[in-house]
Amino acid sequence: MTDDAAPAPGEPILIVDDEKNIRRTLRMVLEGEGHVVHEAGSIAEADVVLARETVDLVLLDVKLGEDNGLDLLRAIKSRGDDGMGSRLSEIPVVMISGHATIDDAVAATRLGAFDFMEKPLDRHRVVVTARNALERRRMWREVHDLRRAVDARWELLGNTPVMADLRRQIAKVAPTRSRVLITGESGTGKELIARAIHRNSVVSAGAFVKVNCAAIPPELIESELFGHERGAFTGAIAKKRGLFEVADGGTIFLDEIGDMALPAQAKVLRVLQTGEFTRVGGEKSMRTDCRIVAATNRDLEAMVKDGSFREDLYFRLNVVPIHSPDLKDRADDVPLLVESFVRECCEENGLGYKPIDEPVFERLKQYDWPGNVRELRNVVERLVIMSDEVIREKDLPPYLGGPRPTARSTAASASPTAIDLGRYAGKSLREFREEVESEFIRIRLAEFEWNISRTAQALGIERTNLHKKLRALGIHRGETPGDHD
Repeated sequence: MTDDAAPAPGEPILIVDDEKNIRRTLRMVLEGEGHVVHEAGSIAEADVVLARETVDLVLLDVKLGEDNGLDLLRAIKSRGDDGMGSRLSEIPVVMISGHATIDDAVAATRLGAFDFMEKPLDRHRVVVTARNALERRRMWREVHDLRRAVDARWELLGNTPVMADLRRQIAKVAPTRSRVLITGESGTGKELIARAIHRNSVVSAGAFVKVNCAAIPPELIESELFGHERGAFTGAIAKKRGLFEVADGGTIFLDEIGDMALPAQAKVLRVLQTGEFTRVGGEKSMRTDCRIVAATNRDLEAMVKDGSFREDLYFRLNVVPIHSPDLKDRADDVPLLVESFVRECCEENGLGYKPIDEPVFERLKQYDWPGNVRELRNVVERLVIMSDEVIREKDLPPYLGGPRPTARSTAASASPTAIDLGRYAGKSLREFREEVESEFIRIRLAEFEWNISRTAQALGIERTNLHKKLRALGIHRGETPGDHD
């Protein structure tokens, strides 16, 4: 950073020196640069200032009469939140001394000092050092604000008893190194729980690495988890680090662990037992030290019994079980979630905040939400985009109490028993069955506006089975009954 770079105005600086003339000289220089300057002649006085004021930089003398400035440096670097959204340990500290030794400089550096200046102080050096230190402070604040914004997106919202109990469980297990198995239906927020555990753990400074085991093809899962060497298989043109390696020193989140193939399960078990793994196509054994959190919406005990999930892996993962509650079991949290999602969606879409009529909350609380929080957020996003200045009851989709569709969509919800048998003359029973089934599914999809979870529930089948039927029957999103005629 050059000497003529403009400093941010008003950044507060604390000068700690037992020599009044030194403090006065530094004050004149720094106030000339536009900074607010606080003074302290001892550690006790410095403690008072740090407790009372927000400070972005400390200039600290090594010798403070009977006090040692390194003691204050050590205290600053060991402190936590200052109560004003900042951490005292992140304040840059520049040590100054009139008779410094190499040992002093080394000790200050090890304790986290930003720089070390010797007396007599050069004005140019003071200005440049202060600007560089404050630039680092600003960069840290930007990173801190970005992290807070990201963390807010992953915050567990809810004040119901079931959520209070969930937070108690997280608070107990997070500081430990124990493995956690999170169970619960799709869309309940299992990843939010995993992130909360990581955020409050001893490895929170490390990476949080999410692995969606259901989204990775079985033939690629081992390469993704453990990495591969160049030439290990067709297409392996370069060496690749696996996600267990990336998560070293942090947390790896094995989402949808129940969908992992048996060969990969065996290798994951080895990592849990020994902390070691081998890249695909490699021979060297590698180590990883990461916390393992897994999640599933499947019944792993039943899968153990039918042989599709390893029993030894299940017991290794299921050290501390945590259940993610369905949204229907905490309906009183719906208004809080809706408010949060509305603000989020308005911001994402460049819209001003849209208030919500009270009847909308009551309608949303009465629904059982088969798709859980994920479904609720999708509904809120639609309401934000399609409503006017205020989100009203009339903006809700029909299955949530909004107005019923008219014209063609009304015909779509007509009784599926009104069948024109003449149109099926000359067709086989199989063809008749498929066409009637296709028409009925289209009717229900139109009724629930292509909400797959809700439609599957109304049909009495699993969502995965409905997806299979849509593919088999050639039904595509947006079709209405009669489109295939």
